[in-house]
Amino acid sequence: MRKGNRMRQSPNPPTISGGAIVKGAVVLGAAAVVSKLLGTMQKIPLQNVAGDSVFGIYNAVYPLYTLILFLATAGFPIAVSRFVAEERARGSAAGALGVLKMALALSIATGLSCFVLLYFGAGILASWIGNGQTEAALRSVSFALFFVPVMATLRGYFQGLGDMAPTGVSQVAEQLIRVAVMVALLIAFVQAGASDAEIAAGATFGSAAGALAGLIVMSVYWRSHRKKEKRLYSDDSGTMRAGEAGRVGYRRFIAYAFPVCLGSIVLPMLTLADTFTVPRLLMQSGYGEAEAMRQFGLYNHGLPLVQLVAMIVSSMSVALVPAISEAKARGALAEVRRSAAASLRLTWLIGLAASAGMAVTAVPLNVMFYKDAAGSVTMMILACTTAFSVVQIVSAAILQGLGAERAAAYHLLAAAAVKVGLNLWLVPLWGIEGAAVSAIAAYATAAGLNMIRLKGFPFGRLSWRDFAMKPLLSTLVMAIVTAAVVFAADLLVANVFPDLSYRWRQTAVAIVSVGCGASVFGVMLFRTGAISATELAAVPKLGTKLLRILRKWRILPN
Repeated sequence: MRKGNRMRQSPNPPTISGGAIVKGAVVLGAAAVVSKLLGTMQKIPLQNVAGDSVFGIYNAVYPLYTLILFLATAGFPIAVSRFVAEERARGSAAGALGVLKMALALSIATGLSCFVLLYFGAGILASWIGNGQTEAALRSVSFALFFVPVMATLRGYFQGLGDMAPTGVSQVAEQLIRVAVMVALLIAFVQAGASDAEIAAGATFGSAAGALAGLIVMSVYWRSHRKKEKRLYSDDSGTMRAGEAGRVGYRRFIAYAFPVCLGSIVLPMLTLADTFTVPRLLMQSGYGEAEAMRQFGLYNHGLPLVQLVAMIVSSMSVALVPAISEAKARGALAEVRRSAAASLRLTWLIGLAASAGMAVTAVPLNVMFYKDAAGSVTMMILACTTAFSVVQIVSAAILQGLGAERAAAYHLLAAAAVKVGLNLWLVPLWGIEGAAVSAIAAYATAAGLNMIRLKGFPFGRLSWRDFAMKPLLSTLVMAIVTAAVVFAADLLVANVFPDLSYRWRQTAVAIVSVGCGASVFGVMLFRTGAISATELAAVPKLGTKLLRILRKWRILPN
């Protein structure tokens, strides 16, 4: 490289301290929980303000948008972070900027291509869904594809530097603005007397507004970073030249990003199976277009709660993957076995409790969140997917930690096939209840295949009594107590507060019954010996914290 084009390196290139990495990881983890919580619970005000028909349209459109979004962006942050980290490790700020420049060109191109696909193909996609009311919402949400690819690429760049704060802050800003704009447009459109299709389009436009807000935050961080870089790496004229990422190249970058992208779209495909089958099958069964979408909205009442539990378990699995990978690399197989087995058992217990608890309290929860009890039977059935979905999440994390990440993706594809097949059979027979039953079968398939794949992994002793009998006994006791509390609390609140509205009465019943059920289940687990202190301590990071709390409350002996 000629002298005029060479950047003078700082005698002390910037390094990333271990403390900064840990701090950034904590910020990113907390931001991820907040943003996922906002993203999951935003559906409740959507249904409350706009009703089940708009709720159904939104839930039909959003999984398809998520799939296209993942196709456009999923591989870029990971690929950028890897290659930027490599270039920075070589001390080449120019190489890192070259990687970013190349990734931005690719991400903008894919984003524009996917925008064209979604915006101009909205009519065709709506016909595939089987409901013309989704067309406007598909066009509305497509505008997010102008901003998300660039935002995702910049996030990958900062992650490659070991700076997780920009990603975390932009995630929270994105979700806050997304929810705020969605609610504001919902209220405005409902008051203006807009149609269901127009209201749903307004709701989905919140995604575009949130993406723009996230991009603005990343741009602020990027501008600050550029000023800092110019002080550290500059040529004689005081300007910094980006250089080319010759060591990486487009072919190598795409070869790394493409498989990541394909792997990330598997889970949205499972949700998308409902979008392309349930509304159409309902209409073939005699429902009109508007009523079919209302029924689809009722079907989705239970999903935010299931996804909330899955989000909590996902946070645990984030710690599980590196823990297993590190232990395996050190050859500490006994440690790997303990961590994997304890995490699976704890996850199974959480899933059982959540499934039984949501099933028993389906009516008060439904009224509390969605104003009335319509769809409570479907919500009760759908609650049973929680146990299998959380086992699937953690067993997939174990497979990833063991280096078998493709197996988990293949198993989710098999689950999607089961979902479609059973929808075709059961929805015409049982309506949305049939779709809920097929969801249980699909997640059970994914979890079961993961466990079969892990069968050759020596977990140690997993007796039927410890893995099934004791947890099921604890669950049964919890369900009986919770059902009794629901009945008693409803009578008590109705008599003590006769002027209280039905929704507020059921809200009080839901809060009291869920709290009592969770407490009874926790006590039963330790009283029956379903979980021991040794097993709980083996769960990475989470176990020791829980032990301290349980011993402080004297549920476990010191």
